[in-house]
Amino acid sequence: MDAGKQKKVIWITGASSGIGFSLVERYLARGYHVLASARTEGKLVDFIANEALIFIPYDVTDDTQIDCVRDLLRQHSPHLDCVILNAGNCEYLDINNPDWSMMKRVMSVNYFGLVNSVEVCLPLLKKAQQPHLVGVSSQAVQAAFTQAEAYGASKAAVRYFLSSLRVDLLSSNIDVTCILPGFVDTPLTQKNTFSMPFLMSSEQAAVRIEAAIEKRPYEYAFPKRLTAMLWVAKQFPKRWAVMTAPKY
Repeated sequence: MDAGKQKKVIWITGASSGIGFSLVERYLARGYHVLASARTEGKLVDFIANEALIFIPYDVTDDTQIDCVRDLLRQHSPHLDCVILNAGNCEYLDINNPDWSMMKRVMSVNYFGLVNSVEVCLPLLKKAQQPHLVGVSSQAVQAAFTQAEAYGASKAAVRYFLSSLRVDLLSSNIDVTCILPGFVDTPLTQKNTFSMPFLMSSEQAAVRIEAAIEKRPYEYAFPKRLTAMLWVAKQFPKRWAVMTAPKY
């Protein structure tokens, strides 16, 4: 960032680990004023001495925190130039021993948590000159995956919500981008016991997301090899189902 220019302000949720933490690292390196939120500090303690980083505790599932978190953000900046809503969770459904309550748990973080976060930040985005709202969905929405009923449905809801929000925010000059990552090595995916094609590190994912955000696209899905594979899956859904169905 050029000397003499006012620092841009970015708010990142789900910032204590994984993609969120890697994005914090990159935007700090670029000279942004970073407001980072998660339930706990996690790896953010590594930056405790960095004056450009402010940690704001936030449980995205708790809608009683909305006004308080907005006030805390406003204490550090009257506006937000960019917001990356990244907080997420994943649980898998065992159809032979189903825990149906997971549907609400996953949806409360991935979808309603994002909606709550939009309610937090929208008034501050409207005060920026070129505001940008970014939400993280998943390539899981491109084709059906086994046991992903809760996760995939929540991320599909995120994608549609952002698409519709994009239309309604045109008059407010707020760009809206939906990010669809593939498999990224994070504390969540490290629990997976199945093959994850084209797996990349959170640092690699953050590099791609940061570059995409600069272009302000409607959507950005990566890696392209996975996008192509899932495009084929959508053309042949019956064959995809047979290929990916678990063998009990």
